[in-house]
Amino acid sequence: MELLNRVMEAFRQRFGMPPWYVVRAPGRVNLIGEHTDYNDGFVLPMAIDRAVWIALSPLTGPYVTAYSLDFDGMAEFALNDLRHTASGWAEYLKGVAWALQEAGYPLHGWRGVLSGDVPIGAGLSSSAALEMAVARAFAAVSSWEWKPQEMALLCQRAENQWVGVNCGIMDQMISARGKAGHALLLDCRSLEGTLVPLPPATAVVILDTATRRGLADSAYNERRAQCEAAARHFGVPALRDVTLEQFAAKADGLDEVTRRRARHVITENARTLQACEAMQRGDAAQLGALMQASHASLRDDFEVSSWELDVMVACAMEHPACYGARMTGAGFGGCAVALVQAEGAQEFAAQIAATYQARTQRVPAVYISQAADGADVVVMPT
Repeated sequence: MELLNRVMEAFRQRFGMPPWYVVRAPGRVNLIGEHTDYNDGFVLPMAIDRAVWIALSPLTGPYVTAYSLDFDGMAEFALNDLRHTASGWAEYLKGVAWALQEAGYPLHGWRGVLSGDVPIGAGLSSSAALEMAVARAFAAVSSWEWKPQEMALLCQRAENQWVGVNCGIMDQMISARGKAGHALLLDCRSLEGTLVPLPPATAVVILDTATRRGLADSAYNERRAQCEAAARHFGVPALRDVTLEQFAAKADGLDEVTRRRARHVITENARTLQACEAMQRGDAAQLGALMQASHASLRDDFEVSSWELDVMVACAMEHPACYGARMTGAGFGGCAVALVQAEGAQEFAAQIAATYQARTQRVPAVYISQAADGADVVVMPT
């Protein structure tokens, strides 16, 4: 609760009174199901115990005044005169306000203090956590019902259309709908979600390679175009509609690169559904094996891994407490994720950090994570 106390105390110091509300929204890590979201497929993320927190109180006029402890900066804007002024964290606040108002939600002004511990740029969805926390703040002061799925869609719209980042729905949806102890199997076409428990006596360890993805934007667009071309070849709306049998029967008509891209997506969707079944059985070994197969496919067929990610996954797999590990996120840098025996997690984290540093001369960040609840109000008026 360190961040809870931090934002409450900072609010008191800045505004001379305690906040009415404190809200939080978590980041996320995707356990399996990578580059399947824009192919209408399946993903299996979990909300993590790192979040964005906002301490706030309502204002009488249509204004938002927010101070970020992490960026040491203030954002001030009028809800009846929203306009782009700069890039940066403040645009996410304005974007969420814009999307909510466009959807017909009446917004009340507020003043607040923000802070978070979701690493920025590591592929753990710090931006979705910020958006969902802001939406939760508006819901609290404006007194309308919180609808997690609708809020997730509106926050995605804010990021797509106001901020200008073409993200899928996974990040906002898990930040809105997460549940402690569970991951969420999300169908990216229907948006149906199934909460599935993590295997007993396991921990999820996030392994940040201390590299950031440099090639991601151009490569992402290229991969997306290749997937769309493959779907046209198979005569379907998206690759999620192609079975493994149909792929085997018709794949020869594709060029070699497009064939490998399609094979990754089709097999990854199958692995993600199998992972859900393994979790429902409490089968950590099977879930780990599927994570391993996912990494190999991302490395060899989809070609979005990196040397550092491969080293990190290899380091993890050498440890006896590890069931499986894979790169997570768009690729070319960022994080890997490992499923490990809970009792060995601390020793695993220390050893992997040391081994990775020795092999790469980079200092990683390692987070032992628990699956957390989605966006909520933590403090409210008594």
